[in-house]
Amino acid sequence: MKKINFTSLILIAYLVVMSVMGWPGNKPNPDYKSYFLIMGISVVAILLLRYVQIRRKKFRDQQKKEF
Repeated sequence: MKKINFTSLILIAYLVVMSVMGWPGNKPNPDYKSYFLIMGISVVAILLLRYVQIRRKKFRDQQKKEF
């Protein structure tokens, strides 16, 4: 398994565990809007990190081919 895939998988698993632990449904006044907003921002951050890692790997591979 590639390092990029492993990192993304670990971060997604962490997000799932934290979202289950932080589920606001048991509170008297649940705030689902902020819950799903934070989840969405986290997913976007994970995807952005994955994109950056892939670009860096491609750039590194390209530099190795030139030299």
